[in-house]
Amino acid sequence: MPTLVLSHRYSSDSNALFTAALKAGWDVERLHTFQCPEGLAAREPVLYGETLLADAIAGELGIALLEPDAAWLPDLPARHRLREVRLTTLAEALTLHERVFVKPTDEKCFPARVYADGAAIDPDPVLPPDLPVLVSEPVVFEVEFRFFVRGREALTLSPYIRGGELARDAAGDWEADTAEVEAASAALRALLADPEVALPPAVVVDVGRMAGRGWGVVEANPAWASGLCGSDPARVLPVLRRATVPQAALTDEDRRWIRRVA
Repeated sequence: MPTLVLSHRYSSDSNALFTAALKAGWDVERLHTFQCPEGLAAREPVLYGETLLADAIAGELGIALLEPDAAWLPDLPARHRLREVRLTTLAEALTLHERVFVKPTDEKCFPARVYADGAAIDPDPVLPPDLPVLVSEPVVFEVEFRFFVRGREALTLSPYIRGGELARDAAGDWEADTAEVEAASAALRALLADPEVALPPAVVVDVGRMAGRGWGVVEANPAWASGLCGSDPARVLPVLRRATVPQAALTDEDRRWIRRVA
């Protein structure tokens, strides 16, 4: 039976997964340091937590974590992303003279947002010039949805962002109307059915409605480090399990999507 491995950071998401895992008959281990209890590697560990923890313990647990690579969004066919996106370096981004959206590909080492030009990024001087960043044509996402996907099938979804804020109503519920859910789901199905789209075996895909353009892909992220929003935690568990692969069981397809520790 799998063991859900959680970080020391108590959150509504980790607590929901904790409860869902126990109901599913899983064991749960919440770590309070970056050291794993003896024998945890033999208990089918399935990780959910921040990247710092993942990078620290994946080797000790004998697991590989699957995630989309930095080039996934730029390489996506334009019919799914509906805007220009390219992968470059921080040094190159700093030389840009137009209004652009800039985002680090991994850690949040500077704010991901629209900048008037490259000089406005003003990053910490300690950041390396070759730091990978995504540079995008600015667009307005009116509403965004999050999908937890396993084997090119969406197992659960939730509204995520509306008008730049979390899509929650006054009662704290994740709010969306039926038409929006159907439109977002249709855009996601088109992506999953497209043979030209490469996708990790388990992943989170965010889909949004862009002002004046329609529904397209916002980005993709590792399932094991993504917020649940209003997704069903019981249906997130199998996505996490597929995203956490024992090193000895990796397939050729899995190896394409392994998270690499610098």
